[in-house]
Amino acid sequence: MTNEPVLPPLGTPWRFNRFHREWLLEQASNLFDFFQHGVINPAGGFFDLDDAGEPIAAANPVRQIHNTTRMVHCFAIGTLLGRPGCDAIIDHGMEYLWKAHRDAQNGGYVWSLNNDGPKDDTKQAYGHAFVLLAASSAKVVGHPLADRLLADITQILDEHFWEEQHGAVTEEFTRDWQPLSQYRGQNSNMHLTEALMAAFEATGERTYLDRAERIAGLIIGRHAASLDYRVAEHFHADWSLDRHYRGDDMFRPYGTTPGHWLEWARLLLQLWSLGGQRHAWMPDAARQLFRQSIDLGWDRDKGGFFYALDWDDRPRLSLKLWWPCAEAIGAAAFLAEHSPSDFHEQWYR
Repeated sequence: MTNEPVLPPLGTPWRFNRFHREWLLEQASNLFDFFQHGVINPAGGFFDLDDAGEPIAAANPVRQIHNTTRMVHCFAIGTLLGRPGCDAIIDHGMEYLWKAHRDAQNGGYVWSLNNDGPKDDTKQAYGHAFVLLAASSAKVVGHPLADRLLADITQILDEHFWEEQHGAVTEEFTRDWQPLSQYRGQNSNMHLTEALMAAFEATGERTYLDRAERIAGLIIGRHAASLDYRVAEHFHADWSLDRHYRGDDMFRPYGTTPGHWLEWARLLLQLWSLGGQRHAWMPDAARQLFRQSIDLGWDRDKGGFFYALDWDDRPRLSLKLWWPCAEAIGAAAFLAEHSPSDFHEQWYR
């Protein structure tokens, strides 16, 4: 494949095409169908599902906090779309968050549980970002537990994770709030940016938006801009770049992750719009991030985005995952809206 797709004359943008929008809604409906009818675990939390949408058999299944919270968020969207039955999944997830993931003794939310209690009892910024997102989404649909959860997670983020001197959050603690490492990561801060915007939309409280803008300024305005709009993943405690960090290949891969460049392209445009378009650098940064993800991250021979690149822009993890493509579609849609061009429209298609 070439770097830019060859397509017929563009005509009307697909975003305004009735048939295309109906197709998008069908895709969303299919996803809700897949998860809705088999995901609830009667013992608490949600099952992992196989390719047929059936619970994966396990004697004592592990429930991770990002799965619990994402189910609440997604089915809150389903509620806003008017889909019947979503409220039962929101109820189930909110109860499990409060009664199981929440550490009533020490505060905060543990990473994973099984039927016997905590499996991994660490307190991760990544997981807490998604608790904020779930609470905010639940508040938008009027869930009765949302205000309590939102107040609690906001206090935890304030007291334990937020580092005012840097304008970002620290990464991880033991169950009783002892620091686990000096590591600082962009991934957790990126997802917190998304959650802070959701919290601002749900409450109107400006502090959430201000913090989202500060994180974006650090991760993209300072670091990515200095790296020709490659998004660095790993940092030392003072937020200096750690080029040599080697974590696990899923959550903390070595090098850079083009899918996150795409994710930030969308988030920056959301943040720019939500904040009253007061940060003029954000739209251009979004365009640069998207262009670099295509130029460096796209497999020109076989299609798809490489999962991770090394610091010489060579594929380090060449596997193709679903979520960078999803993020590319979202980023292209936002760019086509705010920076209309044939390039963005072609890549959206």
